[in-house]
Amino acid sequence: MAVLSLKGGVGKTSVVLGLAGAALQRKIRTLVVDLDPQGNCTVTLEPGPTTSTLADVLADPRRSVLRDAITSSSWGEGLDVLVGGEDAEAYNRPDPDRSGLTRLAHALSKLDTMPDSSPYRLILLDCPPSLSQLTRCALVAADRALLITEPAIHAVAGVQRAFEAVQHEREHNPDLQPLGVVVNRVRTRSTEHAYRINELREIFGPLVLPTALPDRAAVQHAQGAGQPIQRWNTPGARQVAVAFEVLLTRILRSNQLRHASTGVAQG
Repeated sequence: MAVLSLKGGVGKTSVVLGLAGAALQRKIRTLVVDLDPQGNCTVTLEPGPTTSTLADVLADPRRSVLRDAITSSSWGEGLDVLVGGEDAEAYNRPDPDRSGLTRLAHALSKLDTMPDSSPYRLILLDCPPSLSQLTRCALVAADRALLITEPAIHAVAGVQRAFEAVQHEREHNPDLQPLGVVVNRVRTRSTEHAYRINELREIFGPLVLPTALPDRAAVQHAQGAGQPIQRWNTPGARQVAVAFEVLLTRILRSNQLRHASTGVAQG
């Protein structure tokens, strides 16, 4: 699942980390792919050392390179990271050729055949906030796209552009479907937020997911401490953790429905 927005600062990486924490709590084996050259997911998840990174995988998508770029997160067993960093920026060209866009998908297709590795049930692709090569690589590799926005005017415009990008990439990846729009950092007493959420519903209809993520300082506190929000024991953190649990359930149900409709057996 690609997690994206074409506007920075809307909390896209926080959503990836929240979903990863929820999956870890439920013992769902998960891989986080850090495509953002800022590397915030990698820093927060504190993976062990690797001899390769995402940039190496994009340069050479062989199974051995992929294996050397994946390691366990310090958050706990069952949560792995395909580590990213600044060197990925070299693969973020605005006008890549088609072969460059398929390398991530080609690499990830080898995950199920890697030795000494049980399959991942969830793969989260944290995209940079731009529609260049790295985000488009994610959309080629993904079968679901989760669009992240804030209830603010410029963020609404960003998620519109992200939705258009998903629709355009479906011409090349027919398996790609928009899972929905997640409204992040919502303040329930804000009339501006209520107005923007209604605006989003007018634009996207039922694609706006009913589970909004509340604006709580605990999210930043937990990330600063390198901990999943699910382990940050404050009322605000518990409220956010419940929202991520509901969102994860919806994602997993969507995946089950997809496999059922295509006749693919679940392991």
